[in-house]
Amino acid sequence: MVSKKHTKTLTDNYPDCIWMQAGVTIQKSCTIDYNCPECRFDRIMSHVARENSIMKRAGKVPGGKSGKIVHWKDKLTSLPVGKRPCIHYMKGRIDFRICTNEYRCGSCDFDQYFEDMYSVHAVVNPVHILEIRGFRMPQGYYFHPGHTWAKIEEVSSVRVGVDDFALRLMGPLDRIEAPLTGKEVEQGRAGITVFRGEYQAKLISPVTGVVTDINHRLRERGRLANDDPYTEGWVMKVQSRDLRGELKELMIGRETEGFIGGQVGHLYNVIEEVAGPLAADGGDLGDDIFGSMPQLGWDRLTRLFLRTS
Repeated sequence: MVSKKHTKTLTDNYPDCIWMQAGVTIQKSCTIDYNCPECRFDRIMSHVARENSIMKRAGKVPGGKSGKIVHWKDKLTSLPVGKRPCIHYMKGRIDFRICTNEYRCGSCDFDQYFEDMYSVHAVVNPVHILEIRGFRMPQGYYFHPGHTWAKIEEVSSVRVGVDDFALRLMGPLDRIEAPLTGKEVEQGRAGITVFRGEYQAKLISPVTGVVTDINHRLRERGRLANDDPYTEGWVMKVQSRDLRGELKELMIGRETEGFIGGQVGHLYNVIEEVAGPLAADGGDLGDDIFGSMPQLGWDRLTRLFLRTS
């Protein structure tokens, strides 16, 4: 059922925003994996479209460029039925399918069925992976500066893990531990513990809430996270108390790109301080930075980049 064949991509490697696909805006890309409820642009456009609609019903004509804005659903509903694309097609999740319910997804049997299927499938297949100076970062994931990530799965349910930068910094792990189900974690405080031989380190939880599930396989095989950090290597699931507020403290899209780029630059500086000048292009850091250069110091690396003592 789920397909990735339909993927509209701009030159910046992000897919087209729903508003752009509907023809309301000329050019706008989506950097948050179509998580429209958390999108400021979507909220602004929806507000303007709603105000314009109210004015028109009152017999008035909205002025200015913004007066031409209509909601993307209204724009698409004006098309012949056979040319109205399903929202899941627009998000690149399925092959072409028409919408026969005038974009009232809440009462659409297919939408309900698909969301049930996709919520499971999406855990295994992130929509789009970007490479930032050699490190993998998936689109639609929120990142904490302490190198943990949060992926929204339901209204307040968040899957949490460790990012590719931290895992390659520390190298293959023996095990990863998270608080037991029912325990609470707090945004900005240590919530995950990783082990490599005689070394261990703590990583910050990106959200606050109650742990509802943990990835038990990581207790025996921590390297699973190194191999697949954003899918099979997830660490825990958390039921958040104030997700909307806490997401403001995390990074997504271009913010993440800039942050990771800066972290890589910082890492190069640390390496050169200890090991001498690198190649002009920085060279290939590999998947086990600490293992390749133990002189960097485990404590120093984890203190500098994981933001925990």
